[in-house]
Amino acid sequence: MADDGASVGTASDTCNEVLSRISDAVITDRTFLEHVLTASLARGHILLEDVPGTGKTLTAVTVAQALGLEFSRIQFTPDLLPNDITGSHIFNEQSGEFEFTPGPVFANVVLADEINRAPPKTQAALLEAMDEGQVTVDGETRDLPDPFLVIATQNPVEQEGTFELPEAQRDRFIMKTSIGYPGREGELELLERRSQRDTKMPTVDSVVDTAGVRDLQAVPERVSMAPEIREYLVDLARETRADRRVDIGISPRGIQRYYEAARARATLEGREYVAPDDVKRIAEPVMQHRLVLTTDARIEGVDGVSVVRDVLNRVEVPAVDP
Repeated sequence: MADDGASVGTASDTCNEVLSRISDAVITDRTFLEHVLTASLARGHILLEDVPGTGKTLTAVTVAQALGLEFSRIQFTPDLLPNDITGSHIFNEQSGEFEFTPGPVFANVVLADEINRAPPKTQAALLEAMDEGQVTVDGETRDLPDPFLVIATQNPVEQEGTFELPEAQRDRFIMKTSIGYPGREGELELLERRSQRDTKMPTVDSVVDTAGVRDLQAVPERVSMAPEIREYLVDLARETRADRRVDIGISPRGIQRYYEAARARATLEGREYVAPDDVKRIAEPVMQHRLVLTTDARIEGVDGVSVVRDVLNRVEVPAVDP
């Protein structure tokens, strides 16, 4: 387990063990799981977009289990109210006073399931929580547990009964990624695993505990990024603003989150410095959802991923000595 002075190598070993435990329960591409863990290390939140039945909920549950964290699930529906998320004051007849009853957001790992099935006002109830690690109910501010990670899932907006997340909400997620369908062998393995256990939902043992996760999250702060790599990261983000298919490119806040994610990615690799490859490998999940495309681009079927890939091809990769 990583301690307060844990080396990057020790943290990387711990992260690899976490990934191994999750892989025991979730059949998916390792890169996807690495994105989820990178977001966790960077103290960020992650948005998973996929059709139902691909394992989004199982992923969130097993991430919490492997990290030894308290888990809570919020099922977003059209009639969900903000207080259903944050909690509310309820009158206690015995004491004659109103007492605060915490909502499901008061957990270390919060699964916001099918977040785009709720209207924007309810979606916005998560904004303060994701930004500040706190919620305000009836004028009273309350701190959320530390660490605090939101794993939100959404179905494609083309599906009936969904609301597209507002730009401000999307920007709060450090990464957006998807699981995708497993290959044929993966789906056969899914059936094999199911046939060998008594419950529908697999469980995994924890690798760390709450304090251990906080220690892991402190490690990327000690990872360095050379000036050339910083310039490369900023140039990639700024190039999105120059693309004719983009109305609004990466914001300054997005650049900061990109920086944090790159250092977390290097930690996962066991390096004390960020390499150009770290910046490139997380470019799509960090930037795709932050781009606001022009109307013409959307009509032509352009998406954020294709813009990011073009930007990666246009911006020169710096040559940096380790």
